[in-house]
Amino acid sequence: MVGLARESDGPDWIHTGIPGVHQELVTLIEYERTASAISEVAPLLLPGLLQTPDYARAVMAGLPAGEVETRVAMRASRRDMLISRDAPEFEAIILETALTTPILSGEPAVDQYRHLLKLAELRNVTIRVVRTTPPRWTPAHEGRFIIFEFPKASPIVHLEHIKSSAFLTSPDVVEAYRTTLGTLREMAITPAGSAEFIASCIERAEEDAR
Repeated sequence: MVGLARESDGPDWIHTGIPGVHQELVTLIEYERTASAISEVAPLLLPGLLQTPDYARAVMAGLPAGEVETRVAMRASRRDMLISRDAPEFEAIILETALTTPILSGEPAVDQYRHLLKLAELRNVTIRVVRTTPPRWTPAHEGRFIIFEFPKASPIVHLEHIKSSAFLTSPDVVEAYRTTLGTLREMAITPAGSAEFIASCIERAEEDAR
């Protein structure tokens, strides 16, 4: 981890090979643990740190059963970081489709929405929803990304795809993602409006569960 921190200002570097993702995951957890602020743009799936175990299992359905439970437990442990004494500021900018696409149904879906509202009450957690009705393009349609900011190190951008992930450290590239983040903040509805939208999702999910 010390070596990785020393290299954080170096060239962009990539980890490949999921499920051989152990080093990448260790690095990701270390960045989550040491960051002062984390901002995640989520166009299709809810951010991992905001997922319930049922949601995480649904997302990991293609993995071997034993590996799924290990990762679900690890994700729950990572989520506890949000309520720790030195918790970072966490901001989630979620595209409307990530909330309305049926990854879960019935009571598990209701539990996930309620979980989002509960986390949004934390002083260090901000959830903003970017509406896509009426239909429109947003920078979030370009894909998911996470920006980590640190007290004494330069920001880092994390990207993840099916079989590879990347940590981007080039200042110009990181600044482009920070600009995109700012644009999405302006396009998003307020945190209070976002909570109201999530509450409306609960109502629809409860109706579907009847």
